[in-house]
Amino acid sequence: MTGTAWALLAAFLAALLALAWPLGRWMAVLFEAEPGGGRLGRAFHRLCGIDPARQMDWLQYGLGLLLFNAIGLGASFLIQRLQAWLPLNPQRFGNVPPDSAFDTAVSFVSNTDWQGYAGEATMSHLTQMLALAVQNFLSAATGIVVAVALIRGFVRHGAGAIGNVWLDLTRATLGLLLPLSVVLALVLASQGVVQDFAPFHKATLVERTAYDAPRLDAAGQPIKDDKGNALTVPATATTQTLPTGPVASQEAIKMLGTNGGGFFNANSAHPYENPTALTNFLQMLAIFLIPAALCFMFGHRVKDMRQGWTILGVMAVLFVAGAVAAMTFEQQGNPQFAALGVDQSAGAL
Repeated sequence: MTGTAWALLAAFLAALLALAWPLGRWMAVLFEAEPGGGRLGRAFHRLCGIDPARQMDWLQYGLGLLLFNAIGLGASFLIQRLQAWLPLNPQRFGNVPPDSAFDTAVSFVSNTDWQGYAGEATMSHLTQMLALAVQNFLSAATGIVVAVALIRGFVRHGAGAIGNVWLDLTRATLGLLLPLSVVLALVLASQGVVQDFAPFHKATLVERTAYDAPRLDAAGQPIKDDKGNALTVPATATTQTLPTGPVASQEAIKMLGTNGGGFFNANSAHPYENPTALTNFLQMLAIFLIPAALCFMFGHRVKDMRQGWTILGVMAVLFVAGAVAAMTFEQQGNPQFAALGVDQSAGAL
């Protein structure tokens, strides 16, 4: 590995620790605070029919999670199947086929986010936001509260109650994921990640041909086939469609919730989702942030930070080993290309 690669890895780990430590402390406070949440919190609980003082055993907690995600699966499936008749569909996309809609709904609810479709050519703005981005929040909240319940199992062993699943889901979504996503989305948008509700844009190409052009050799002479006929290059398009939409808002929770399911088919390899080196660094931090903070939360809750550091240390060793291997092999280039004489030496960028 180069010195730059080592410095980048060290900077990433340092930034991750600097952010995860206070977040872990905040999460420990958030999930163990007294039920209520002030006037706004009490109003929200009444609106949703949540009794924050009610404690559940593991079976009630688990069944609540299953019911919650079953409703989310059904809602996500229906939105995809009805998107042709729903608003915020400027490209007039048709309804998603039933097999694809079901596969997508199941994968987003389970936080696996399998994409068997090209998002920018299949999903309307409403489907991207209301079906996919919402499930990015709720599936991540589900994973977090499972971890919270597990930690309570260690702390409250023998107590029989592990909390209130509806209260925990509310806290994970509104108290943790939503504020972090708002901040990250604003930063990403400031760096050029697109965020609008407009129809896709049409751009006129600068270099284009509206007719078949002759193929030329290195000397600029026409290339001919065996019969002496001039070979041509087919005409190219004169315009290009540039897909945009509410991308920054979906990108933020995609990374913070450790999800896939990007707005575009290429996910964070697409320049509209990830346009700069800074956005790439922030997105990598975001996907590691809450898992690392959960380690510190565990240490705080069991009142033994050594255990939290131990879990985080094991995770860090596995990550660093994989990162070093990946960067080492990538910087060596591809031996198959080298055999063809392709120059793979690193450039200024």
